[in-house]
Amino acid sequence: MATAVRMPRWGMIMEEGILHAWLKKEGQEVAQGDGIAEVESDKAVNEIQAPASGIVARIVVQEGQTVPVGALLAVIAEAG
Repeated sequence: MATAVRMPRWGMIMEEGILHAWLKKEGQEVAQGDGIAEVESDKAVNEIQAPASGIVARIVVQEGQTVPVGALLAVIAEAG
């Protein structure tokens, strides 16, 4: 089963964010709660944590892209 990693909403007025940097690459293993990306919002750079353990199967958004809240950023697949 795959788990979607989506752009979170930090704050009531946040509508979009800039994917500042990926901390993990496609094919790397992650544990739930690991930092996988940094997102820049109006006020700060925040870390997105992996919502599930597994392998980063696909990165959809490239560094530097501006994406709306809720947009698909990456997919984590079950390990093995």
